[in-house]
Amino acid sequence: MITDGGVGDLILFSYFVGNGEDGLHLAWSEDGLHFVPLNGGRSVLSPDPAVSQLMRDPFILPGPDGDFHLVWTGDWSGQTIGYARSEDLIHWSAKALPVMAHEPTAHNCWAPEIAWDARRRRYLVFWSTTIPGRFPETDLTGDDGYNHRIYATTTTDFMEFAPTRLFFDPGYNVIDAMILAGEDRFHLIFKDETRHPVRKHLRVASANDIEGPYGDISEPFTESWTEGPSALRFGDAYRVFFDCYSAGKYGAVESRDLRDWVDISDRVSFPEGARHGAAFRVSPEVLGRLRSCFGWAGAD
Repeated sequence: MITDGGVGDLILFSYFVGNGEDGLHLAWSEDGLHFVPLNGGRSVLSPDPAVSQLMRDPFILPGPDGDFHLVWTGDWSGQTIGYARSEDLIHWSAKALPVMAHEPTAHNCWAPEIAWDARRRRYLVFWSTTIPGRFPETDLTGDDGYNHRIYATTTTDFMEFAPTRLFFDPGYNVIDAMILAGEDRFHLIFKDETRHPVRKHLRVASANDIEGPYGDISEPFTESWTEGPSALRFGDAYRVFFDCYSAGKYGAVESRDLRDWVDISDRVSFPEGARHGAAFRVSPEVLGRLRSCFGWAGAD
């Protein structure tokens, strides 16, 4: 669940570069517009081969327990996602979560994210998966046979998990969902992954409950060939960052009502090569420890 905060809060941005083979990258910002890489732009956490070969689409949630919870896409195929826990964003314990092990034909588990369900006092974990033949009416609309929907599970401790369930099915191929808490509703920002005909843009669905059901789907608010949305609130506006992956750059939009959007892409800057990242707020103490450990771009 995205938490509120004021302009000037320190923000971290987790991301990957290349194919995700070198692991987790972090950047920081004071204004939510200009992001500077830590560790001279190098990875701050390498993949553990016992968990995953890659670390794509990294998402970090500062939990109510004071720990940081990281999930990521571990490979292009398979039934697991990567998970790691840390007290300081420096030292991590990692493992694979077999979230789709009950579906042996599932192609993949992509772009996982976590939200904190404050009412039920548990974590909501959700991701995109293609299960061949599950939604035959849209089997021919995606790339290379992919036909995703969003699935989810819940946990209080990342040790025991509720049975995986279908979480969001708008009737078409969908990936890269994230949850934004609004004034009185929850909003699921996602990518319409339809390839035939080309959509590949971002939309918003809404719900009264963080665990859904989500409906009232908006018109697209980005151009085609955008993905990996990440949102934070700044004062009375919401800012959504997204990966313009075909153009090799990042974009951003702002809105006060999640319906009317202003493109601010010319005002943002991200580390070179940054892909599918996620922004979250941290304290000066947390950032200070990271800078002491890793330094930042341009430092010796």
